[in-house]
Amino acid sequence: MKKALLALLLFTSFASFAQEASQDEKVKHSEIKINAFNLIVFKSVDFSYEYLIDSESSVGASILFNLQNNEDRDFEDGPVYNEKFAFTPYYRRYFSSKYAWGFFLEAFGMYNVQEDSNEYYNYDSNEYYYRDSGETSNNIAFGMAVGGKFVSKKGFLFELYGGVGRNISTSNNDIGTEFVPRLGTSLGWRF
Repeated sequence: MKKALLALLLFTSFASFAQEASQDEKVKHSEIKINAFNLIVFKSVDFSYEYLIDSESSVGASILFNLQNNEDRDFEDGPVYNEKFAFTPYYRRYFSSKYAWGFFLEAFGMYNVQEDSNEYYNYDSNEYYYRDSGETSNNIAFGMAVGGKFVSKKGFLFELYGGVGRNISTSNNDIGTEFVPRLGTSLGWRF
């Protein structure tokens, strides 16, 4: 009887271990994304890669290139980024029973390069003007963001997030802004 009970316990533990291992193999741990919001609104390309550590946390990085040419832009055209380039590593914590899905909090760091944007409005001619000094400011910022991520069964994902960071180090105080935005509506793939 003891041998049969021991064999049953061993079989049950091996079966449950094998089931956990097969479920872990099916979990996809990588995501690639493009920020459609920045592309449409700010004329900036923003790509991200995220690695899912477990069901509640992940690390990732995004890289932003501002495609907007300050000299050619129409100042009444809409919002602009001061950043010409940004590299943003981040850590996310998810609050859902699903695997890295739903509401999340994000802590991020950001290295960004801002260009001098000497724009002014001439009331006599009723026009905006731009003067390019060619100066830049290299900045380091830290901040927080909140958002939500939704993933289909086949791996397509949609996420929406927003937050703000503060530049704690700037190479040129005349150009570097005090705050930097972290905004996005991203589309991507979990694999």
